[in-house]
Amino acid sequence: MTAAAPTVAARLAEVRESIARACRAADRDPAEVTLIGASKTQPPELLAEACAAGLLDFGENRAQELAAKADAASLRAYAVRWHFIGSLQRNKVREVLPRIAALHSLDSLRLADEIQHQSERAGTGRRLACYVEVNVAGEASKAGVAPAELAPLLHALQSRASIDVVGLMTVAPAADDPEQARPVFRALRELAHAHGLRGLSMGMTEDYPAAIAEGATAVRVGRALFGPRNE
Repeated sequence: MTAAAPTVAARLAEVRESIARACRAADRDPAEVTLIGASKTQPPELLAEACAAGLLDFGENRAQELAAKADAASLRAYAVRWHFIGSLQRNKVREVLPRIAALHSLDSLRLADEIQHQSERAGTGRRLACYVEVNVAGEASKAGVAPAELAPLLHALQSRASIDVVGLMTVAPAADDPEQARPVFRALRELAHAHGLRGLSMGMTEDYPAAIAEGATAVRVGRALFGPRNE
């Protein structure tokens, strides 16, 4: 007889315990680390199960999918905080902006200006929490600004009233050993410290304990919570 697959609640408990262990090893408070459920392709009903188990932060990569889930009846009973964690096209800002608590992939002044424009158009006076995405490893396939381009971008963003830069984000190269990601995470931490930023959005299912060891304040975990993507 095949054993039943773990429930979302059970998976969430395991991930939270893993985060707590990583924090203990790094002499950190687990409350410093926000767990974001990377929920791309997962159905709203599964997210509702996670909400019922206590997870309220979810990250989406696609504007249309985020909008559909944010408006889903099964999730309206919960105070969900939506994070946009994929590359955001400027023509999707208007759709995404009213629905998200944070953007983890700000990578250009043009995108910031579109956020500024749409914020002014909406007239809410709201400042969007943003993490600037940095391509620390210099991978051609990854988005984000080069480390050398970070300072001028941060300087320019200071004049965009609708942008609140709360930290930096990166995606480490895939590796068989998660410890190989630590130099990338360490480099992001050092960049953030150099610019007076505290937030560090880094670490996914494969490497989030290593990211926590290097100071992550937000980890984006998908498969460990929800199982494989439905693609």
